[in-house]
Amino acid sequence: MHIQIVLFDGFDPLDAIAPYEVLYAGGSASDGAVTVELVTAEGPREVVSGTGGLTLRAAGAVDLERADVLLVPGASGRVGEPGEAPEEVAGVGEWRRDEFITVLLGRTLTTELPALLKQAMDDPDIIATVCGGSLVLAMAGLLEGRHATTHHLGLDTLNATGAHAVRARIVDDGDLITGAGVTSGLDLGLYLLEREVGPRVAHAVEELFSHERRGTVWRAQGPTPTAF
Repeated sequence: MHIQIVLFDGFDPLDAIAPYEVLYAGGSASDGAVTVELVTAEGPREVVSGTGGLTLRAAGAVDLERADVLLVPGASGRVGEPGEAPEEVAGVGEWRRDEFITVLLGRTLTTELPALLKQAMDDPDIIATVCGGSLVLAMAGLLEGRHATTHHLGLDTLNATGAHAVRARIVDDGDLITGAGVTSGLDLGLYLLEREVGPRVAHAVEELFSHERRGTVWRAQGPTPTAF
């Protein structure tokens, strides 16, 4: 299983690094059955995050022939009050401290990323997201009718795009696996290992990181619960 974590300008570092470390450790625990790399839609480059200008280097480009899983992080920046509009929008490719998260996510629509994600969703590849990463897909019109989650502050936005927003830590909708808030990247990485490689490898990584997965993975299965 080869995972490509797709960086974009303004990404949230923990959204990317938490699953990267979990999946990398899964590769070590499975004799190389899992590999992971940082990529962008444009190719190898330095990518500036939305957290204090912290920069990571992406080693390659999105390659749908190689990738079994594309993982999209969210962005970090200003949240603002509900309905608040940004005072100023920086130009494409410009990084400005404390930009609005919605602006950073929306700017991905001007790149090649939405077309690549659509192509991946049309194939049997797995798409995974952490936090606002699901909003990148939703804003590109790719989640209509799908079950997904995101940071709790973005659930209404997710619903407004035609997706079925679920208030859960991890939502498994078949070839779409989404995580909620920032630290859910740890849980999403462990769940990917359990689902695609096996629970023994996932458990070994869980023990290594001294992190117990939180919450129930939500799936559209079983009876609909009645109101409490």
